[in-house]
Amino acid sequence: MSDINVHRFQKVYEDYSDKVYGYLLLLTGKKEVAEDLTQETFLKVYKHLHQFNGDSLMFTWLVKIARNVAIDYLRRVNRLRFFSLEKYTVQASQPSPVEIIVKGEKTSQLYKAIQSLKLSYQEVLILRKIKEFSIRETAEILGWNENKVKITTSRAMAALKKELKRRGELSEEII
Repeated sequence: MSDINVHRFQKVYEDYSDKVYGYLLLLTGKKEVAEDLTQETFLKVYKHLHQFNGDSLMFTWLVKIARNVAIDYLRRVNRLRFFSLEKYTVQASQPSPVEIIVKGEKTSQLYKAIQSLKLSYQEVLILRKIKEFSIRETAEILGWNENKVKITTSRAMAALKKELKRRGELSEEII
């Protein structure tokens, strides 16, 4: 790799490694696994950075690679559970201790319900509702068309509401 490409890789790593790690942590629920998968993702990025042509946003391209690395990992360990909630917290500006506890409990309820959904619903909810990717970006990451993303998101939200209701935890504050 030339000095220019090494510098470009270093910049990409500095700009996006924390975001990729956060995404992988949501998918796996394990800090050590997310760290390993982040490293594996950036090894692939290092090898293939010359193939990035700018047709999509850099982060979209990186998440697509990270998703494939995570799926490969999950196949290797033969697991379908995508993430655990204890390691994901919601940040708010200057909340009170009581607000932190209440919000944490509601977030935990929400993520436990998401965890119980089928894998395609988990993925689309993480990408669209948690990571806030656009429909186009989500379609690119998942290898779906935009219509499938819209339909699956709608069905996933309905399934999530049904699951929260089943658990007795449905409230407009949560969703």
